[in-house]
Amino acid sequence: MIHVEQLSKRFFDLRRGPVAALDDVSFNVQPGEIFGMLGPNGAGKTTCLRILSTVLRPTGGRATIAGFDVQSQPAEVRARIGFMSGGTGLYDRMTAQELVEYFGRLYGIPEDRLQSRLEMLFETLQMQEFRDTLGSKMSTGMRQKVSIARTIIHDPPVLIFDEPTSGLDVLVARALLQTIAALKAEGKCIIFSTHIMREVEKLCDRVAIIHRGRVLAQGTLSELRERSGRDDVEELFFELISQSERERVTPVC
Repeated sequence: MIHVEQLSKRFFDLRRGPVAALDDVSFNVQPGEIFGMLGPNGAGKTTCLRILSTVLRPTGGRATIAGFDVQSQPAEVRARIGFMSGGTGLYDRMTAQELVEYFGRLYGIPEDRLQSRLEMLFETLQMQEFRDTLGSKMSTGMRQKVSIARTIIHDPPVLIFDEPTSGLDVLVARALLQTIAALKAEGKCIIFSTHIMREVEKLCDRVAIIHRGRVLAQGTLSELRERSGRDDVEELFFELISQSERERVTPVC
């Protein structure tokens, strides 16, 4: 469903010159699978996800979603993905229902199908009580539910979550993770970016550990534990990051 092959992205910084935000990244994600991207802030996770969502163009490599190329067929890709991040904004002067309807119409959903889909989502996500509440009056939990609803209103086969629990309290974050797990059970293909170990352990089938734009390791948690000889995911993570940093500063003889 998602195929990423040797994906690279370089930016030019006036002080540092060329900067590799992504460096030869490759992975695949299948339907009914949650693929975690675990890394510290600035690791390149968001850059990768923005390329997959057609917001950025890669410098090198190739990525396809549901068989469509993110560079040459962006409209086909956008129709088949839902993208959500922790920093997603909402229109303060629109109600929950108006916001979700607006995005449904942007996706070209016929009106009769849109209304039935909206009713189903509002019931499933328990949004009925605040469907007429303005964005400016919503709590953090309400806003997050609206963000989920507008991300999946067109029922896309591929979902991309970029640190969606960032800034949420534990109850709202837990509800969001439960929703993502339910979407997996529906057969959705999901990429889940985070820097929180607990979320990876709870949610992800496979994970790629990313640092400075490079994939340091990927596989199931069991596979990563076996390769590293460490049972604790946090210790495994920090060991890989530390090793990468040591290799980076060691001069070549």
